[in-house]
Amino acid sequence: FQPYRLSCCRRISSSSTSRKCFCYSLLKRLMRGKQMQLPVALTPVRTRRSPLTQRGDLKWFPADAKFFSCRSESVLDSASSFIAFPESACVIVSPVCVIAVPPVLSVFQQSFNATADYQESVTFTCITSGSPEPAVTWHSRKGQQLEPSEQYILDKKGDGRSTLTIRNIRQADGGAYACKATNKAGSQERELFLKVFVQPHITQLKNVTAVEGSAAMISCVAEGEPLPDISWRRASDGQTFMDGVKVETARMSICLRAGAPITVAVFCRLKHISSNVPKFLTNQSIFYSWEGNPVNISCDVMSNPPATMLWRRERFTISEVTPNMHIHRAEGRSVLEVTPMSDRDFGRYNCTARNNIGVRYQEFILAQADVPSNPYSVRLSAVSQRLATVTFLKPDSHGGVPISYYLVQYKEVGSQDWRDVKSHSVQTTVVLTGLEPNTTYEVRVAAVNGKGQGEFSHTESFQTLAIREPSPPAVHGQKGIGKAYRLGLVKQDDGGMPIVEYIVKYKTDKEEQWMTKLVPGANDFALLQPLQWNTKYEVEITARNVKGLSEPTFYQFFMPQKPDVTAESLFSGLGYGAVVGLGLGALLLLLVLVDVSCFFLRHCGLLMCITRSLCSKKTATSSKGKEMEEGKAAYLKLPLKEENGKESLKPDTIEIKVHGDNSLHIKPDDSKA
Repeated sequence: FQPYRLSCCRRISSSSTSRKCFCYSLLKRLMRGKQMQLPVALTPVRTRRSPLTQRGDLKWFPADAKFFSCRSESVLDSASSFIAFPESACVIVSPVCVIAVPPVLSVFQQSFNATADYQESVTFTCITSGSPEPAVTWHSRKGQQLEPSEQYILDKKGDGRSTLTIRNIRQADGGAYACKATNKAGSQERELFLKVFVQPHITQLKNVTAVEGSAAMISCVAEGEPLPDISWRRASDGQTFMDGVKVETARMSICLRAGAPITVAVFCRLKHISSNVPKFLTNQSIFYSWEGNPVNISCDVMSNPPATMLWRRERFTISEVTPNMHIHRAEGRSVLEVTPMSDRDFGRYNCTARNNIGVRYQEFILAQADVPSNPYSVRLSAVSQRLATVTFLKPDSHGGVPISYYLVQYKEVGSQDWRDVKSHSVQTTVVLTGLEPNTTYEVRVAAVNGKGQGEFSHTESFQTLAIREPSPPAVHGQKGIGKAYRLGLVKQDDGGMPIVEYIVKYKTDKEEQWMTKLVPGANDFALLQPLQWNTKYEVEITARNVKGLSEPTFYQFFMPQKPDVTAESLFSGLGYGAVVGLGLGALLLLLVLVDVSCFFLRHCGLLMCITRSLCSKKTATSSKGKEMEEGKAAYLKLPLKEENGKESLKPDTIEIKVHGDNSLHIKPDDSKA
């Protein structure tokens, strides 16, 4: 805080020789360009017309009978006030002093990279502060002030940010740009640099005619940023010639002469060379990364004898102990692993390959990747009660890292909760589902790459349709079986609510009364049966949801005449395998019937053989079991006979017991006398 004191007086006497004035002191303090007014202290002071009245840094200058000039000076600023006092009035006037603060300017990023002729865009941003608010202007590398145009887009935001967007970058757009902030207290300027890379292209190549046995020189001039590598290929046999490589017993070779921004490759005749200088095989020269993200810069070399490779950074050799950098070596390859930790780690890196034949250099650029810019031209299409399709255009800048996907956020108006939907890969069309009917939504889109998520696009609003009756279903006929007919049902717009059922009405063209069939809304067909042969039918199908009925869909079909039952008609719908199977089944059934008939009528046949075999086995098994039963005897009761062979009239019997040793024991019955 710095004090800033002002005092002003008012005249209380109209005497021309003497004037009495009360002086009022006003204390102001400067705080970052803002003023703070403190309570006023009153001090009476006598003044004269001629001499100057001086109090500290305050000076009063008599002007005339009604005006006084009050001037205050300090190390910060000076201010003057002319105050008018009426002759008969007593007016207290407090002067206002405006403190001007020089502008302060800062930038997020000073170096940018882009490729020419690819419709790329780059946005510079600078932040300013000061009092009064400084005016910001942008200047080209030639010092000319840039004006808004189709190529240059100037924008100033409310938080002190000013942006310059350069569209459709060309090679001539590369260089330094300046952001300048100016107000009454002074000005400040910061410089930003745009590096433009240009694809190589040949600018000069002429045919050469030579006599056999003589030396010929063919020049090829190419441009590009960075300088391109040039190789030659003979059209007759496709043989390739590279820089410093001996071909055809050293009759031909390639020599390079480089001068920014042109590289000249010359066919020249050399003596016999047994070795070759290093040749770089790496095509990629620009790598992107961000703070904390490691990246591998590969330098591949072909040479004979093998070359040693060194990495340099701003004239300093990178070693194994260099912080946040590691070198991995293999035959003909050296990989520099860089983990950027600050802005100083971004820039140019040099790979030097050296052998006893020569030395070659290749420059690599490690550029700072950024998040993508925001997508634009967000549009809504195919909006229904539950669905909406979002389409948009890709952002102007991908930040140096390929875009991974797009993030679409949507919410109801008035809600604070955004719902996320990711795009499939990098498709610029996303379908929103599960929406509520007759509801207003807001939607925005952001691009996401390896570094992170970019800014969101402008928010777009849309409203879903209200719930209504469904649209009429689509109907197509399908051939039925017998006296049935199958109608296919295809749901159209359901009006925002599921189809509850289809109401199918049908009748013949000669009848007036309709027959009705209700089909569940989940079904995709309706089966009408039984129908009449050789009759034309009219059908009316209506879909229903909770809101009501759709308009009817009308359909007509004709039932054919009753078909004749013939062998051809019976088997026309069967395949060859099914017909053969039916024939074998019928033959087997016929054989079974014949065999059963023989069993009952003639006691022969396969069934009779099976029956006899089973019965004989059963009888034999039963007899054998009886005879082999040990510890039991067989008892036989025989009638008593007389000598003449006639049976006795008495029922006397003799019990014969057969023992296991085949001996017999006869015991007369106890009833015999």
